[in-house]
Amino acid sequence: MNEAEKRMYGMSQEDIQEQYMDSLTAKFCGLEMVVASLLSDTQELMGMGGNEKNPLIDQARKNLNIAKFVLFEMMDARREKEAV
Repeated sequence: MNEAEKRMYGMSQEDIQEQYMDSLTAKFCGLEMVVASLLSDTQELMGMGGNEKNPLIDQARKNLNIAKFVLFEMMDARREKEAV
């Protein structure tokens, strides 16, 4: 792992590939679900160390919900397209 990877991810890109992109979740549910899980995990971590009365943390939490909403809409649209 180089310094940039350590600073940005806390692991190497190879580790990300192995642990997330090649995971059972990715294989059976798709990479979108891996992303959704990461976003949800982030929200949980924020809740453990944050205070919802803090407007920055609350907005970050809302932004994660927006990202998940958009992600699930993309997944639904792809499924509908594939069904046709």
